Amino acid sequence: MNSRGNRSRAVLLAAAVFASPFAISLMVTAPAQAFIVFDPSNYTQNVLTAARSLQQITNQITSLQNQAQMLINQGRNLASLPFSSLQQLQQSVQRTQQLLGQAQNIAFDVQQVDKIFQQQYGSVSLSASDEQLVTDARSRWHNTVGGLQDAMRVQAGVVGNIDINRTQMSALVDASQSATGGLQATQAGNQLLALQAQQLADLTAVIAANGRAQALTEAERAAAADQGREQRRRFLIPGSGYQASDAKMFNR
Repeated sequence: MNSRGNRSRAVLLAAAVFASPFAISLMVTAPAQAFIVFDPSNYTQNVLTAARSLQQITNQITSLQNQAQMLINQGRNLASLPFSSLQQLQQSVQRTQQLLGQAQNIAFDVQQVDKIFQQQYGSVSLSASDEQLVTDARSRWHNTVGGLQDAMRVQAGVVGNIDINRTQMSALVDASQSATGGLQATQAGNQLLALQAQQLADLTAVIAANGRAQALTEAERAAAADQGREQRRRFLIPGSGYQASDAKMFNR
């Protein structure tokens, strides 16, 4: 019994001795990837690094978007106003200037005014004939009537510009309200100021034409008074008196 037990123990011991090198060889030859090692601190660091990188990318995208919007706004601010009333305003001013330039007899010229006033509105010459006095009076009357007509023509031209100015003002206000940038709003405002300047020019022309007509009327009145005194003086000069003569009536 003891011999059998001893043999059994010997067999088990031999099996263990022969089996140990095989087990050790299996452990040595096992691949490295079979052992997965998890490092929590390293994993946390990697996650934080990835989060920071993502945040930087997001910030860069936001910055690019802001720059793009800024460029768009700058483009709008630099965009020119598509509407211009300059040509219409210039034409209105030219029409008024043409009417002033067509002044009859006495133009809006300082030298010409001085010359004609010396000739026709100065003191009546004592040596002028009665026929010359009548001719001068008729010339002054033509000047007065022409000045009144010129004033009315300028007034009519300015009234004709009112409808054009109304259309231009409406278009400029619409352009100003729909302006997409600072430059367009500024240009619309400048054109509105130009429209006001043109209206002031029309008003100045009307005042000048009316003043000219009034001045010619007063000048004619003063010259007529002077001429009347000279004719009365001549009438009161003692002469040969009334001489009877034959009178023809009805061309007989």
